Amino acid sequence: MTAIETDASERVAAYVAEIGSFKTQFDVFRFMKRLTESYGARAFMVLNMPSPTSLDLSSNSIITNWPADLLTEYDQTPLLSSSPLLGRLRTSTTPFTYDIEHVSKQRDPRTMEISHALFNRFRMTRGAFFPAHDASGIRGAVSFCGDRTTFSAAEMMELMFLSIHIYNRLAEIRDLDNRATDMLTEREIDCLNWTAAGKTSVEIAEILGLSEHTINHYLNRATKKLDTVNRTQAVAKALRLGLIK
Repeated sequence: MTAIETDASERVAAYVAEIGSFKTQFDVFRFMKRLTESYGARAFMVLNMPSPTSLDLSSNSIITNWPADLLTEYDQTPLLSSSPLLGRLRTSTTPFTYDIEHVSKQRDPRTMEISHALFNRFRMTRGAFFPAHDASGIRGAVSFCGDRTTFSAAEMMELMFLSIHIYNRLAEIRDLDNRATDMLTEREIDCLNWTAAGKTSVEIAEILGLSEHTINHYLNRATKKLDTVNRTQAVAKALRLGLIK
């Protein structure tokens, strides 16, 4: 193995170890931004495989840093249902690169020019898709795009390996979040709601007719169940999961 190959192997191994340590989707999002930049791309998307009747990409996206205007225009046209890339994803489990110059020509006349102009405007003309699936068999993919040259064979192998770990870790985080949701009691959620509203433990105790000690007990238990380190993080995660408003 050459020195360059050794360096690449060690870099990928370090990435995999880092992915395994993530606790939230935001952790993965920050990592994906950094990974995308390190490979010279502009944007990424981790998505679940859209159903045959799905008309928008945004509802199938798990995390992405696509420009908001690009995603909005893509869905409003709409371009998803006639996407040659989606068609290929549905019938293949191997990674592939693409160039918008070639892909747009596979579209119908109405969407061909729209798609070509849209992705050129945002300088996202080339990229790659990496199919993936989680332990339950749910299919999805990780994509990287921009205007750099086509990924090399070595880069494709590295990104495929990392994409599998990324998609799997997001599924594990989702499962952990679902278990936390199931475990939280109504009283714990009440305490988180009042904390989010800016109330202290003393004030929550008065509102709920309980002791301050009991309120602290509920909040500490909710914090542990949500796998967070303090009340502020617990409230933030509960908001993200839709447990409180």
